[in-house]
Amino acid sequence: MSFRDDFAWGAATASYQIEGTRLAEGRKPCVWDMFCQKPGATYLGHDGSSGPEHIANMKQDVELMKQLGINAYRFSISWPWVLPDGTGQPNEVALDFYDRLVDELEDAGIAPWVTLFHWDLPLELYRRGGWLNREIADWFAYYAAIVTYRLSDRVFNWLTLNEPQCFILAGMQAGVHAPGDRLQTGQVATAAHNALLAHGKAVQAIRGHALRPGKVGIVPIGTASYPHTSSPQDIEAARHWFLNPQGESMAPTMFWTDPVFGKGYPEAIINALGANAPQIKQGDMETIAQPIDLCAYNCYNGVCIKAGEDGRPVEVPQPMGNPITSMQWPITPEVLYYTSKWLNERYGKPVVVTENGMGNFDVVHLDGQVHDSQRIDFLHRYLRELKRAADDGVDVAGYFLWSLMDNFEWAEGYKQRFGIVHVDYDTKLRIPKDSYWWYRDRIAANGEDL
Repeated sequence: MSFRDDFAWGAATASYQIEGTRLAEGRKPCVWDMFCQKPGATYLGHDGSSGPEHIANMKQDVELMKQLGINAYRFSISWPWVLPDGTGQPNEVALDFYDRLVDELEDAGIAPWVTLFHWDLPLELYRRGGWLNREIADWFAYYAAIVTYRLSDRVFNWLTLNEPQCFILAGMQAGVHAPGDRLQTGQVATAAHNALLAHGKAVQAIRGHALRPGKVGIVPIGTASYPHTSSPQDIEAARHWFLNPQGESMAPTMFWTDPVFGKGYPEAIINALGANAPQIKQGDMETIAQPIDLCAYNCYNGVCIKAGEDGRPVEVPQPMGNPITSMQWPITPEVLYYTSKWLNERYGKPVVVTENGMGNFDVVHLDGQVHDSQRIDFLHRYLRELKRAADDGVDVAGYFLWSLMDNFEWAEGYKQRFGIVHVDYDTKLRIPKDSYWWYRDRIAANGEDL
């Protein structure tokens, strides 16, 4: 069997990671520009000023997508380029670029999937409180309306926020991502609630300003799980661990997805937060729970869970010598099967994997090519699990490989390579890796040969 006929075979990128900010005329700094100037914040002080320079190489990059055979491309819009001050008058140079990109994609037969926010918060808005300021929901809705009105005659797939767990928790609690803050739990909960309000108001803005109707979603990552064995007891324990998070951590997926799908915040987390729980005003939860069309999620690995003696979930440590990527992430392909299944069951919406891929230390070999057999094996294992979910009746609507090309990997700088296209950051030369050709063949077969 293969995936459904209208399956979205895609690849994904993000604006700050690939565009080359020095080429973005009229753009003002975002929190990542500020963070990268902090000594030791990123690997060797790397930042997003250059990198692949997609702005100058956009047509070549779309041609690589066309040759790859993808029918969908997920990319993000740069908020500080479109609205340099975060609000106010839009920058026509930025909107013109995204206009041309969408036109190129349309000519290539590739559907654009637009992510409105992939972590590059305008620095001017950070100075006004950023995600701690409740007004950010309206700032974001205004930005969403501008982009929607400009592109929605050709864009029919919209994603509001990418991985709020990361830009809120890693950026404002742990301080290891931009803006690099280490705030108290109550402040972090406020920021999280404001981010979800921003999502809800953005959904309203997209619906209200779209020239043609489209589909809307949000992209969480969070914690995922898979069972230690295929026993019913272990499967149920892993499912319970994933869907019923305990404690005051706001990392679990359900903290972000339950409110969006109208189920409210998980009660156990709210109770554990106590006085630190977000302050909810009348109408907030209704705004957050604006109807959306799909259950998108990013998935790279998960936690192994078994049933304890009392049936309760128990985490099983990874065995000594377990396979890991260059990011030190465990390779756990089963998580794609179980997470897709449980999310589809819980929310009743089509599931789209909006990011999945492998960081590696790829090199150009003596023959001028990039032989990344480890990535091929990784992708093969994960896609087989996604196909297993589809074969079992899970409504799986799409898969986006992270990433189309090597890029700025946030605090890791340019050390890590996630792309299936190798980028020489000095010459900007693109070399499709072995995994690029492997993925092309899987797409052509619609996954039937996995």
